[in-house]
Amino acid sequence: MSNDQKIPFLDLASLHQALEGEIMPVVQKALRTAGFIGGPMLEDFERDFGRFCDVTHCVGLSSGTDAVRFALMAGGVEPGDVVVTVPHTFIATTEAISQAGARPDFVDVDEHDYCMDPVKLKQYLEQDCYPDAKTGKLFSKRWKAPVTAVVPVHIYGQAADMDPILELAKRYKLLVVEDACQAHGAEYFSKQENRWRKAGTMGRATAFSFYPGKNLGACGEAGALTTNDAALAQKVSMLRDHGQSRKYYHEMEGYNGRLDSIQA
Repeated sequence: MSNDQKIPFLDLASLHQALEGEIMPVVQKALRTAGFIGGPMLEDFERDFGRFCDVTHCVGLSSGTDAVRFALMAGGVEPGDVVVTVPHTFIATTEAISQAGARPDFVDVDEHDYCMDPVKLKQYLEQDCYPDAKTGKLFSKRWKAPVTAVVPVHIYGQAADMDPILELAKRYKLLVVEDACQAHGAEYFSKQENRWRKAGTMGRATAFSFYPGKNLGACGEAGALTTNDAALAQKVSMLRDHGQSRKYYHEMEGYNGRLDSIQA
């Protein structure tokens, strides 16, 4: 190799060339059966990825952004609510919060792992918020609006310190949505439970992205939501498909957030 030959930082072409023998039969099957949306390919993926994440429900989606947005909406976040996350993340995290109608607010990351700092989260909840006199709900001093959810971001393949985050969320009745778009298969040792927990099992719901450059990438846009909450999974399944509970029965206004069969 010559000294001036460049090695790309990320070579997705070579990666997919190595998998071409496995990928092309899948594409051919979709073409020959016209099974482009839903069906067995999607169901197989949802079953297998759910098992991989140690959860009972997995919903395939068009992106990790939709996974965060739908998790917040299905989890009960209302327009005008405040959702706490970190500034050290891709913009999609905060886009999903604002697209759900909520306001993002930030606590800083721990300098050792670049994930949400539980100490700073505690300070935010105790010093920057107050209990509403009438309802007892936690309100943001800045926004004068209820704080209803927290989105810790697992980043660079490592999980946030979830034990204290979950304890604070329980104390203040906050929905926890894990953003695991960069943490497929990451594990966290819970001292509270004395066992390893996979990213995707600790919050009420978790968002995954399979954008080609992610830790686990598809051949295009793709995402998923994992949860052990059957009702939340069902609502997300409806949100992704124009609010349908079954074909042409639309029980709510939904979105086009489906995962196509080839990506699945």
